[in-house]
Parts: sequence; C-alpha cells; structure tokens
Amino acid sequence: MVQEGAGETKHVIRVGTRKSQLARIQTDSVVEMLSKRFSSTHFEIVAMSTTGDKILDTALSKIGEKSLFTKELENALEKNEVDLVVHSLKDLPTSLPPGFTIGAVCKRENPYDAVVFHPKRFGNTLSTLPEKRLRKLDEQEDFSAIILAAAGLRRMGWENRIGQILTSDECLYAVGQGALAVEVRAKDQDILSMVSALQDPETVLRCVAERAFMKKLEGGCSVPVAVSTVVKDSQLYLTGAVYSLDGSDSLKETMQSCINFPQQEVEGPNDDVQHVGITALGVSHQALESAECLGTGLADLLLSKGAKEILTVARQLNDSR
Repeated sequence: MVQEGAGETKHVIRVGTRKSQLARIQTDSVVEMLSKRFSSTHFEIVAMSTTGDKILDTALSKIGEKSLFTKELENALEKNEVDLVVHSLKDLPTSLPPGFTIGAVCKRENPYDAVVFHPKRFGNTLSTLPEKRLRKLDEQEDFSAIILAAAGLRRMGWENRIGQILTSDECLYAVGQGALAVEVRAKDQDILSMVSALQDPETVLRCVAERAFMKKLEGGCSVPVAVSTVVKDSQLYLTGAVYSLDGSDSLKETMQSCINFPQQEVEGPNDDVQHVGITALGVSHQALESAECLGTGLADLLLSKGAKEILTVARQLNDSR
C-alpha cells in the first residue's frame, strides 16, 4: 500500500520492464492505460537490465540462448518481486515457461518496417539508392540506411526520420511486431483480470495466428520467418513466408479463416486456456482456436513445399558464422 494525498491509501502493483529507453516508453504507455481504468491503484515501475541489453557486440542469433530480453524479468515475476511485466510481443517465445502467461495484448501499432536513410540520402527509396551502397557495406564504411520497426520509431518520437514505410508487398514483418504484451503469473487471477482490460481482440487474433505459424515452423531470431495479417469482413487473412539467408530461395503463401462467432461464446469454462502463450479473457474461444489453426495450417502448407529444408540451411549458416 502507498499513502497518497489527503490520507488516501492506494494498492501498489509493481510493473517490470527493461531499462532501455524504448522499453520504458512502452511501459509508461501501458501504466497510463491501467491507471485510467484503475484509479485506486498505484503502479510502480521496476526497471532492470536483461541479457540481451548487456550483449551489444554479438548478433542475437549467435548468442545461443533463448529469452534474451525476458529471462531476468520472468525471474522477478516468479519471485513475486513484480506483479506483471511489459514486453514487446515479438520478444516473447511462442511457448512460455511454466507458470506464466500473456494476460493482455494491447492494440497494435503500425507493424511494418521503415527505412531510415542517412541524411544525405533522405528523399530516396530503397529502389533508388545508388548501387555503390553495396560496395560501401563491403568496405565497412558509412551505411546509406537502416531498417527498423515503424512502431518503435513512432514511440521514440522519430517519425520525421522515416524515409519509407515498407508495405507487405515489399517486405513482410516479424511475428507480433508493433504489439505490446503484458506477462503475468498464470494463476494470479486478480492481476490476470486487471490486465485483460487492455486486451484488443483483433490484435490478439492476428498475433495468435502469427505465433502459431512461427511455433509450427520452429522459428526464432536465427531463421528468416515473416508474416502479415489482415482482418476483413469477419475473415482473418494470414500471409507467411520463409527465406534463405540471402533471399534467393523463399516460400510464401496466404490462407484465411472466419473469426466471427456469437457473443455468447466469449466466456466459458476454458477461460484459462492458453493459445501460443496467450490467455485472452473476453475473446471468443472459437475465434482463438480458428486463428491458431490458421497459423498452424499455413505452416503445414509451407512445410509440405519444402520450408523445413530452407530453414534448416538458414539455421546452419547462421550457426557457422
């Protein structure tokens, strides 16, 4: 409990987050949403560094350790040092450690990637950059551009640096990109109920499909797996692709599934069932199952066409570098 002005006492909820600037901005936005809904609760932010924050000179795919940005936060959650944790959803594996669940997936921001050009290149697009950029990269000189998640750039206030947004026709995006997730202890019904107020049903269904796709493919940060999802006329469309490291070999397909089910199906005896790590209170169970089956089905289609071989080679090449 914490003492507020005029003798008011508020219940304290501790919110875990990484120390990075972007993580703090994202956590502040989640705390602001919770504070508006639960005005009698005080939300205290507990920031900490993770393994991924400390290793800055090695590609994530080369570290050989999972949960690079989540392990320390989950340890604090397990020890009851925090009550909930805010993550970028794309940092969370499709299978969480026992005892944890994603209790909320907030409304997604722009999931696409953006190109940030060097100031002298601003006004170009990737297609109009001079070919000498390849020589510059090989010679380890200045880069012409960098590709980053558009959502992160907006949250940091750097929209003015965006030179080009890459549409799904140009570049699919990472699973869960642009969405924030709130991780909690799976059996903590009070906290689970609280954070479920932040749940965005459409975002949840899109991300369940994406995560199911990646889980079936056994994807991760070491292999090129990308997606795009759209909801239109009660249908969820999922496009998924796998690539070789140099992009010379790829498979890409699209499937769809109905996610419009009667309201009475929203609540029932299976509220604690997880779908690829997500407990989505208030979202239709049938819609969640449909989204998960969509992701698995699309992955099966790509696997039948040789996706496993492409990803195996990509993983081996990554490991050998």
